[in-house]
Amino acid sequence: MLENMRPLLFVLGLLLLHQTCCYEFIVEERDPEKLGFEDQHGRQRRATLTSEEEEDFQAVKGDDITVKSYKVESRITSRFAHTTVKSSVVNSGPNAQSIAFNVQIPKRAFITNFTMNVNGITFVGSVKEKAVARNLYAQARARGKAAGIVRTDSQDMETFKTEVHVPSGSKIEFELHYQEMMHRKLGFYEHTLHLHPGRLVPQFQVDVYIFEPKGIAMVETPNTLGEHFAGITKVTSSKDKVHVVFKPTLQQQRKCENCTTSAIDGIFTVMYDVVRDSNAGELQVSDGHFVHFFAPKNLSPLPKNIVFVIDVSGSMWGVKMKQTVEAMQAILDDMTIDDHFSIIDFNHNVRCWSEDLVQGSTIQVDEAKKYIKNIRPNGGTNINEALLKAIQMLVKASNQGVIDPRSVSMIILVSDGDPTVGEIKLSTIQKNVKRVMKDEFSLFSLGIGFDVDYDFLERIAMENRGMAQRIYASHDASEQLRSFYSQVSSPLLRKITVQFQEESVSDVTHNHFDKFFSGSELVVAGKLQSSDSSTLKSTTTASAARLDLSLETEADCLELDSILAQQQHSFTGFARQMWAYITVNQLLAERSLAPTAVKKRKITQRILALAVEHQFVTPLTALLVESDEAKERLLADSPKDPKQGCCSALHPHGVNPVQLVHSLPPWVQMTTVAPPSELEGVLPEHITIVENDPHFIIHLPKNNMDVCFNIDSQPGHILNLVSDPGTGVLINAQLVGAKKMDKNKQKTYFGTISVLDSLEGIRVEVSTDHIILTDGQNNQTFPWGTTANATQDRVKITVVKDYQVSVTINESISVMMMLHRVWKKHPINVDFLGLYLPNDNQYSSQAHGLIGQFAREPAVKVYNLHQGADPLKKEATMEVKGNKLAVTRGWQKDYRQDRKYGSDVFCWFIHNSGKGFIDGHYTNYIVPELDSFPVTRSSQ
Repeated sequence: MLENMRPLLFVLGLLLLHQTCCYEFIVEERDPEKLGFEDQHGRQRRATLTSEEEEDFQAVKGDDITVKSYKVESRITSRFAHTTVKSSVVNSGPNAQSIAFNVQIPKRAFITNFTMNVNGITFVGSVKEKAVARNLYAQARARGKAAGIVRTDSQDMETFKTEVHVPSGSKIEFELHYQEMMHRKLGFYEHTLHLHPGRLVPQFQVDVYIFEPKGIAMVETPNTLGEHFAGITKVTSSKDKVHVVFKPTLQQQRKCENCTTSAIDGIFTVMYDVVRDSNAGELQVSDGHFVHFFAPKNLSPLPKNIVFVIDVSGSMWGVKMKQTVEAMQAILDDMTIDDHFSIIDFNHNVRCWSEDLVQGSTIQVDEAKKYIKNIRPNGGTNINEALLKAIQMLVKASNQGVIDPRSVSMIILVSDGDPTVGEIKLSTIQKNVKRVMKDEFSLFSLGIGFDVDYDFLERIAMENRGMAQRIYASHDASEQLRSFYSQVSSPLLRKITVQFQEESVSDVTHNHFDKFFSGSELVVAGKLQSSDSSTLKSTTTASAARLDLSLETEADCLELDSILAQQQHSFTGFARQMWAYITVNQLLAERSLAPTAVKKRKITQRILALAVEHQFVTPLTALLVESDEAKERLLADSPKDPKQGCCSALHPHGVNPVQLVHSLPPWVQMTTVAPPSELEGVLPEHITIVENDPHFIIHLPKNNMDVCFNIDSQPGHILNLVSDPGTGVLINAQLVGAKKMDKNKQKTYFGTISVLDSLEGIRVEVSTDHIILTDGQNNQTFPWGTTANATQDRVKITVVKDYQVSVTINESISVMMMLHRVWKKHPINVDFLGLYLPNDNQYSSQAHGLIGQFAREPAVKVYNLHQGADPLKKEATMEVKGNKLAVTRGWQKDYRQDRKYGSDVFCWFIHNSGKGFIDGHYTNYIVPELDSFPVTRSSQ
């Protein structure tokens, strides 16, 4: 049975460390024959995500399982790391069970792929842009088919979690890939790997390969896993290469000689730095891209002016305040006579240790330390006034000439909570600070614990030339504070600019920097333009303590690729991926600060295009995991924008990413889709449907009934379905006729449907040949043979290959059109479109049209139920809109569940083209053009 086993039950998720929320993904196949197992009562077994708040973290979890191997390999080339985590597991227990595969990854890393082999069925991952179809999740889940959803309140991504529920004896192989750029801090790069196998593993191995073309200055492997593993790590190094191996035997993994538990539980760390020939930086060119590393040394520090702004509200009472005081004691000792500083502490009030900046003399430092030590937290949190006071203090010192014009001025905010006193609106605080902050000042934010709104602290820091860091409320919080301060305590340069030859490069990442701190590194990347030159040159200008610098360096455009080709374990695509990595991160930062929706959409478009091209799972993309054999899919994605919406869909066939035409919506999330033949409706259950000849199925939610009618019009006629001047929405459909008469009647169908947003002048025209998105000046055509999605202004469009088009206007009105193909040589039938509109579309009171008029649901009464001429169809009398109508109980088709045969929708059928049920006569709804509003409704 196992050889023929279809995909089982998968739960794939990304869990957020330290958070109570989780990213959850569920894919379920309910067919017992496909599942291959049942419980002892014959019921389907269903896996669930375990709580994130477990006592321990284990890489592989499950009862009675055998972990055959667990291997981690990192290839670091020129500060860019590609890490692969692999594990092979067997369910050695007697029963089916869930087996979990968990990997903790650095917060800055992007997952690039995940593959899984279950009993010979391989699921391969690829990153796709998220599409707009939030209701696919609900309908797929309701039917028990492939479904997934992600919900979270944060953009940190620290833990990847997968579960697979498999029968006894099953073999599973997991493989996760992620990439990250090494950031230099305090003079070295630190590569960390979280190792928590949770059990003994016969084949356990970690390999870290480092290749740095200019040479490796130092490498260390601090024993962060504990003394138990002292001497096990092996380091082999040469001038430009390092190979670090951690390969404990089964006996070495044991906590004690006869223990059955593993002692491996912690972080494996490799630290290194590179050789630097000069202060001009290191320029590397590879694969049509370049990266410029700039980390000068032997420079005199710039004087610094710091205002420490410390939260002393009641929530800081206890350990938080104690650790803050400890950190400040050490930080103040770092002050020199050339530095100036002051301290502001705030709760509901704002107090200044000194109203003016003072020199960092021994006497002043001692007085400040006494002041800090005597602080007693209480009261509320007035962040706005405290920050404005700090800026005022720096401005005053600058205007009075107290501080050196070549010095660096900064504010360091330490807080653990949201504002509760004074101005409490975060956006207003952000604007207030931005308005008065001078360009030469920087704001650094330290958020203690998880009560603080870290997103706000990060935004306000980034917007003011600083950065933020979360300080975890643990035993070493004081050390975390001191470590952060050490990174910014020694500024060496100001106003740094890295420039390249004109017309030699393009798509350059940020090349203007406000400050450079000792022990860090500035990185600029870009693309090479086609040029006859064999070298690339860069010029770096900056202001040091006593001089202005202009430094030049150059690189051979072909040399590095030749060298990389000879290196067995190098990452040959490092420059291309590093450029994309930096660009995406910068765009994500810009997006969070975008001043307008238009700007945000443009940035979103760029992020999505890059993330898909370079296979990064970001807050705007999803990881699609599929098997050609099984035709099942899994989706996992990075945290969404917490201020935006819900979920989306991807087409069930393996298609390549399409070129984005307009920016995709910033709020899209994820779901997954079963094959088209198994799909249910993409809209809520309560919808209005138009199918076939054309048959209208109007759902009346208040009356809890469906009412049907046909429109017997002529080929070529254009029917107005929805006209709503209030929202600017117009939906018209043009009829196409069958190839010939059938039983003395020519059937008509919807051949073209137009959805117009008249307020923005954007129209989507869907025909059986193609889909056109136009704004009157620019047209973009999507063939039915592709999967695509795009957003322009208020209009969002999703095309699912050879299946459907969904259009959403202003996130409040949705339209789905389904493509029906017939045999090309069919003697009568033609291709046509079905239409599906949800009842919760938010039309205005002005809405009308054959469908739009029912946004205001009429009172309906059905009585006098009796047997009709057809024994299968009851008849009755319906009172509606002052009319008494003879109606027949019949059924029409809904093709969302079954594209071939459809599902029956029982309804009361209105005869004579809906006469008496619709306002006026159906001919009143015929318009001259696809983009025409009805001229008048007086007759309706």
